Amino acid sequence: MNRSRIKTVLYTQRVEIAESYGERRDCADQNIPGFLAACGYLPVPVPNIWSIAKEMLMYWQVEGIVLTGGNSLAKYGGNAPERDDLEMNMLDFALKQEIPVYGFCRGMQVIADYFGCRLENVTGHVAVRHKVAGEAGSMEVNSFHNQACFSVQPPLEVLARAEDGVIEAVCCREKHILGTMWHPERENPFCDADIQRIKKLFNRVMHDK
Repeated sequence: MNRSRIKTVLYTQRVEIAESYGERRDCADQNIPGFLAACGYLPVPVPNIWSIAKEMLMYWQVEGIVLTGGNSLAKYGGNAPERDDLEMNMLDFALKQEIPVYGFCRGMQVIADYFGCRLENVTGHVAVRHKVAGEAGSMEVNSFHNQACFSVQPPLEVLARAEDGVIEAVCCREKHILGTMWHPERENPFCDADIQRIKKLFNRVMHDK
């Protein structure tokens, strides 16, 4: 295998607390690497330890970073501050190094919070499907979140909203950042539109207005 031709994508993991073992475990749905592989990338998980993740970012020439779902941010009631630290640092590193970033569900919440946007509690968005519409198009998506934004500020732009006004997709074109509140890995089969979005993003093809 020609290593120079491998397109590597790093993805973050949720924190699960196993109290009976006294352990804090990093884990991720197997569908996440499956989805990224379907997009044409070699998926590599990162631990929730920034010092190690930074070494991985320095060692590999990655095509992109994926901030995944699970765990609320600690400032909104979550119990995984180490993950908040990791993902904020990864996002900051990506912006400075011009690495494309895709965040879904919690990942989009991290992007919004990084840029100073407020999250609010929402109802009717857990384990349901609903319609979204906007610049990203009209579609039906899955939904598994209790918190979301109703407004964002520059440099973020709104790409899609649900019918109740909840923002379902955002982007920062000049920095190659995309966020969706739906989980692309939970579609069976994977949605081609989601796959194409990731390919365009990680190939740094963001459409101008």
